[in-house]
Amino acid sequence: MKTDEKAETTKKPKRAKRQFSEEFRRDAVALIESTGEPLAKLAAQLGVTHWNLRDWLKRYRPQGAGATATPAEELRALVLRLQKENDELRSQRDVLKKAMGILATPKRSVTR
Repeated sequence: MKTDEKAETTKKPKRAKRQFSEEFRRDAVALIESTGEPLAKLAAQLGVTHWNLRDWLKRYRPQGAGATATPAEELRALVLRLQKENDELRSQRDVLKKAMGILATPKRSVTR
């Protein structure tokens, strides 16, 4: 038996592509958002794959929904950003202070 013949005999038969109605997809997305259950669990209950649910979420979830951070997370990110900026400004200030100190020192005359 040649390898080409063997490959042909071991192929799985293709499954018929299942079509889901628009209403079913939107209801599935609403169910995901309302329950908060893992996609795999809901997919098993609905008789679809978790890949279907993931794609439907991307398509039917309103823009920005689910991607928004909570106010506490937003504040934490803002505080971190401002702390970094503050540290940078302090280091720049310190460099300028040293430079002004060097330039501002009066030179002593060598003659007496």
